[in-house]
Amino acid sequence: MSKAAELANLIGNINAGGGGVNRNVIINGAMNVAQRGTSFTVTNEFGLDRWFCRENTDGALTFSQDSTSPDGFSKSLKVNVDTADSSIGSSQFAYLAQRIEGFNIETFAFGSSPAKTIVLSFYVRCSVTGTFGGAITNGGNDNRSFAFTYDVNSANTWERKSVTIVGDTTGTWNIDNSQEMAVFWSLGAGSGHKKAKGSWDATASVQSASEASVELIGNASATWFITGVQLEVGQNPTEFEHEPFETTLRKCQRYLLRYPNDGGTNGGYTRYGIGQIISSSETEVSIYPPVHMRDDPSLTIGGSASDYYIWNANDADALSSMNVEGGSTMEYIVVNCNGSGMTAGRAGSLNAYSNSTNFLQFDSEL
Repeated sequence: MSKAAELANLIGNINAGGGGVNRNVIINGAMNVAQRGTSFTVTNEFGLDRWFCRENTDGALTFSQDSTSPDGFSKSLKVNVDTADSSIGSSQFAYLAQRIEGFNIETFAFGSSPAKTIVLSFYVRCSVTGTFGGAITNGGNDNRSFAFTYDVNSANTWERKSVTIVGDTTGTWNIDNSQEMAVFWSLGAGSGHKKAKGSWDATASVQSASEASVELIGNASATWFITGVQLEVGQNPTEFEHEPFETTLRKCQRYLLRYPNDGGTNGGYTRYGIGQIISSSETEVSIYPPVHMRDDPSLTIGGSASDYYIWNANDADALSSMNVEGGSTMEYIVVNCNGSGMTAGRAGSLNAYSNSTNFLQFDSEL
């Protein structure tokens, strides 16, 4: 696309109520942030930050961060078909999706008469050519859906695709911190998860279009890459909105905050936080997230509780369990560290032994 065309699209989108900075409601569309890791063989979980991977077929997929990318990008999300399923049942499916918080779609004005047209754009590269499908739904309510298709014209070649979606004037689109929109790229869908493309209706559980003729998971060893994903107000796609890595990371940390054991500066023993020993068996450790998390988070730890300890008065007190205290909030997290041999009234720090698999992960995903 020429610079003149890009400028014309941007001006048109501004006139339509979009454009400008922060126009992209997709988070981590350039696939740069990967707090959980870079490769996943999954059935139902998040992979790269903000990207949800699900597979419910007789096949198997691997999702990974990859350096294969178009000009102007350094990363992509790769899907590899490890085991093909060439006969997908009507209720089976596989997809990549991003769930979008209600606060982030306020400018769309969906569910009202002035609902705005939006445009989805992305770069895709696939070893299989043909017509693929996807969908946009109203997230947690799942009573409004819009199916779409896109064509892969040349195998193993980066191509930019765009889909224009008319605004939905009905349906429930709450402006809050819940899941109010989801965007799906189908990797294989049975008839029970498809509908005709191009219009909004109340069909539920839609992930693809009836007109899609290619199911990626039906092709053994097939590969599919995506990056540069953007969803914005307007009739036409604008140039992908690149942003500093730390900006994308902070957006991701609203939903997931992971503190790895990165070696630290204490001989490989990472300190996570400081707290107060309140009894011989419990220490309350305070963690202050760098961002306001979407909701009160849950805690997952790497390894077992015995891989962590409370350091106080030149002594390491072993732990048997850890959990987030009920009074924790989106901006202030208290971790209950339970063990033995502690002395009430002392200060103590939550540490991890020198083990690269240790981490604290606070999850507030949609």
